[in-house]
Amino acid sequence: MTSPDQLDKALNKAAEKTEVKGYFETTGFERWNRIYSDSTEVNRVQRNIRIGHQKTVDNVLAWLQEQGNLGGRSFCDAGCGVGSLSLPLAQLGASTIAASDLSEAMAAEAARRAEAAGIPSEQLQFSASDLESLQGTYDTVICLDVFIHYPQQPAEDMVRHLASMAEQHLLVSFAPYTPLLAALKSIGQLFPGPSKTTRAYTLREDGIVAAAAEAGFKPVRRSLNKAPFYFSRLIAFERG
Repeated sequence: MTSPDQLDKALNKAAEKTEVKGYFETTGFERWNRIYSDSTEVNRVQRNIRIGHQKTVDNVLAWLQEQGNLGGRSFCDAGCGVGSLSLPLAQLGASTIAASDLSEAMAAEAARRAEAAGIPSEQLQFSASDLESLQGTYDTVICLDVFIHYPQQPAEDMVRHLASMAEQHLLVSFAPYTPLLAALKSIGQLFPGPSKTTRAYTLREDGIVAAAAEAGFKPVRRSLNKAPFYFSRLIAFERG
């Protein structure tokens, strides 16, 4: 039987997901589509977020290329946004990529950008889905800068879920908890601050690593990518 406390948590989780989805279907889509583009219509905070996020994407692409030819490998880009990772991954020769985002508007924009870049749909497919509903098995599962919307325990649960879909590699990034970042968050200076209406969570790295370990994955690489208003810990895990 579900306890009142469990029911409250489930209702709060559903309400927060609805809030995030609504944000990224409307004003959030417009704002983040500009951030993850070449548009000059961004403010200083948004420009720095763009720079920081690109550092994280570049790290992932460099690490994957060091592993050798991407042909013959399947990828899941969980929380793909407008395709900042999926598109260059396809252009580097990844055989198949399943990319998804909670926001239908984001997924549609990513598909539009892929078509404009001449990437065939059989190589790169986009869909609208929350992380909890993702299924399938892939050589590599990647989830970048999505856990900002997850408190600690749900984020750890999601790491275990994503790891269950990965045969060999799992890469995740998140805003790491530190006293400094906690202070910045409390005064609205972490990530977009007042320009972002949804909640932003920092996560304890040891909990993320422990969750991956429970699923049979060990960390093999780490980086901390930062720019003003952007802090993201990237961890690459391998099964073993």
